[in-house]
Amino acid sequence: MARLRATRLLFAILICASASALAAPVVVSVGMNVSDLERSEAFFADVLDFEKVGEREVWGAPYESLEGVFGVRMRAAEMRLGGESIVLTEYLTPRGRPIPPDSRSNDRWFQHVAIVVSDIDAAYLRLRENGVRHVSTAPQTLPEWNPNAGGIRAFYFQDPDGHNLEIIQYPPGKGDSRWQARSDGRLFLGIDHTAIVVASTDASLRFYRDLLGLRVAGESVNHGTEQEHLNLVAGARLRITALRGDGGPGVEFLEYLSPTDGRPAPPDLAANDLAYWRITLRDLEVVETAAKLEERGARIDSGAVVSLPAEEIGFRRGLLARDPDGHGLLFVEP
Repeated sequence: MARLRATRLLFAILICASASALAAPVVVSVGMNVSDLERSEAFFADVLDFEKVGEREVWGAPYESLEGVFGVRMRAAEMRLGGESIVLTEYLTPRGRPIPPDSRSNDRWFQHVAIVVSDIDAAYLRLRENGVRHVSTAPQTLPEWNPNAGGIRAFYFQDPDGHNLEIIQYPPGKGDSRWQARSDGRLFLGIDHTAIVVASTDASLRFYRDLLGLRVAGESVNHGTEQEHLNLVAGARLRITALRGDGGPGVEFLEYLSPTDGRPAPPDLAANDLAYWRITLRDLEVVETAAKLEERGARIDSGAVVSLPAEEIGFRRGLLARDPDGHGLLFVEP
């Protein structure tokens, strides 16, 4: 099984083999760039209980075209937790820039993955024992006056490269039913969503819902001392919108109603920079999607749809593009 998985990776992305048409796209994985693959593999495996299920090293003209980066050579590992995957990619050439050290949770290059836990106090103790860098001051319990978020407990922290991560525990009646009533003793359960900061929820809905077909699954407006200390942003007031596809983690918009001084993504942010994340979406009609993106004026890092060796990487076409705020999206066609 491990050998089969390894042959179906692009940048260690596991592509679902089903070719049936879906009403909404499937979020295959969430990817982040790392400076030291072995170090990041060890962090996610030893601290957060992810399992490595495949690794691949790729280079050559098709990958340069897909990434929009000349001379690219990269190695990547797929790390799985429960039913979801992240992809860790190290660019051997050219090396990308580190995450800006003054990054804040309301800057629009902010992105994280929300890792569901069965006991946030035990999970926080594990993080403390392993010396993780705090973003939140401590685990926060969102207040009961907020009907859609009350009782949720969460904590932000960082991986060795400074990527933001979240552990989250859902109370009874909130979150997906699979996160409730765990009896198998696991502490880290899976990935519920990836969160991205957006300048305008309405503009992002026109992109992710109206253009790409994701469905709105929930909304709330969060504020108060708990939210401020979760995000480490004084005066934080957020409009939060959760979206889902027909499989995989959700995508969550974080629009800061206040403060409004979050910075846009750098215009020269490149696919090999450590601040560049990507959400991988299975798309049965990548050429059609590319035309829609071009019509909307979206930035396309690949320039055009790229044909790739499916027998080596698991899909035959790919397109790397950006959403309205510059977050990376990789569309793949089996």
